[in-house]
Amino acid sequence: MKTMETDRLILRPFRYTDCQDLYEYAKNPNIGPNAGWKPHESLQESKAIIKSFIEGDEVLAIVWKVNKKVIGSIGLHKDQLRSADNVKMLGYVLSEDYWGKGIITEAAKAVLAYAFTELNLTLVTVHHFAYNQKSRRVIEKCGFHYEGTLRHCTKIYNGNTYDLMCYSMTGDEWEKLYR
Repeated sequence: MKTMETDRLILRPFRYTDCQDLYEYAKNPNIGPNAGWKPHESLQESKAIIKSFIEGDEVLAIVWKVNKKVIGSIGLHKDQLRSADNVKMLGYVLSEDYWGKGIITEAAKAVLAYAFTELNLTLVTVHHFAYNQKSRRVIEKCGFHYEGTLRHCTKIYNGNTYDLMCYSMTGDEWEKLYR
C-alpha cells in the first residue's frame, strides 16, 4: 500500500525501526484481544509481526505527526467471509493512549478513498466483536452499513468465542458520502 497523509497522520508502510513503538502499544492487554490477537510478549514478537506486514503489503503504520511516533496500524485484508473479487476488509488497531481522538476515523477515511479510487474495489467490509463499542462508533462515523451479526463466530487466541458484527460499504455508497 502507498503512503498517505491526513491533517494529523501519516499512513505509511511499516519499517523495522518501528519495532519499539509497535511493541509499546501491542503489549497492552486492552489492544490485541479487541482484534483477536494476544498481547505481544517481546520485541522479537513485534519484529516478526513487522516482517509479516512488510512482506504482505496490506498494513500501514499510523504515525502521529506531532511526535512522529507509530501509534497504530490500519490495513486492507482479504475478507475470509467473502469469496468475491474486488472486496477487502478494513482492519485497524490504535494505542490506548490515543483513543477517543477520532484518529482511526481519520485514517479509515483516507484508506477508503484509496480503496475505491485507486484499487477500484467494489466493496469494503469491516467487522468488530459485539462488545467493542468504540470500534462500532468508528464504523458508524465512516458511513458503513450494518449487515448483521454472526453469532458465536470468532474464537480468539485464549479460547473465547465472540459474536461478530458485520458492516460494508460499496464504491457507490462511498461516492455519495465523500465526493
